[in-house]
Amino acid sequence: MDKVDRHYRRDCGTRIVAGRDYAGTHVLVERGYRVAIEDPQYNGTREVLRAAGARLLPVPVDRDGLNPAKLPDQASLVFVTSSHQFPTGAILPLARRLELLKWARRKNSIIVENDHDGEFHYEGRPLESLQGLDTEGRIVYLGTFSRTVFPALRIGYLIVPKSLARAFIASKWLNDLHSATLEQETLAEFINSGMYERHLRRLRRRNATRRDALLEAIKKYLEPRVEVTGDGSGAHVVLWPLRQIAEDFAIGQAAMQGGGIYGISHCFLKRPSRPGFILGYWRMSEEEIREGIRLLGEVF
Repeated sequence: MDKVDRHYRRDCGTRIVAGRDYAGTHVLVERGYRVAIEDPQYNGTREVLRAAGARLLPVPVDRDGLNPAKLPDQASLVFVTSSHQFPTGAILPLARRLELLKWARRKNSIIVENDHDGEFHYEGRPLESLQGLDTEGRIVYLGTFSRTVFPALRIGYLIVPKSLARAFIASKWLNDLHSATLEQETLAEFINSGMYERHLRRLRRRNATRRDALLEAIKKYLEPRVEVTGDGSGAHVVLWPLRQIAEDFAIGQAAMQGGGIYGISHCFLKRPSRPGFILGYWRMSEEEIREGIRLLGEVF
């Protein structure tokens, strides 16, 4: 059964708070709170936490995502992208998910799980979310329909422990009273009719085809000059050049060739040890992907 369908149908002692923006940071974070975040991380999360007055504690990300063994003792809570770590694309293994839950139990704390691109998984069976594994009400789960329906929809949702539901609802009310009713009712009908699940299946097939075209082109035009991460799920990969190349120079050269790539350095709290480049492919045709990688081969 589809992930969204599971969350909407099962009775797991949580409540869903739908809305356009994540407005409840201050429900969990007070000024001076020490919050562990992935390094690198989604800079939107970082800036929201900074605005709330949090003290950010970076936790290095490796090929398996955030390592719970490296969580600082002084952290009060942790933000994690488990299904497709942003930006590296790492998928958090089951063992680390269970260790994170043990950490939250030991610290009597909360984990905020941003299920970034969790709808798209290409190899093997997708892992259960932290929220799905949680039996103690320690996960605040963030999801969005902007990536699966269309970006301008701007409807996301939270699944929160029952003990926090009232506080999050109040926070939402204080932020903007309510989200647009027409869009929510239309989306609910789209889900309940079964059309959303069929739509997701088409998206997965389409993204899988584009991913295959991307990996084939990288193998043809860029190997062995780069390493690739993030190809197991999601809708982007990261290229890590195996020789030093200045990020701004590579982006500029790609633009001169008619291509667009994004550097990864802005996602780090600490200085990255090597440059990396984000390549999104979900809105491109296979022909555009192949030609873009061919031009990128000339840059690298």
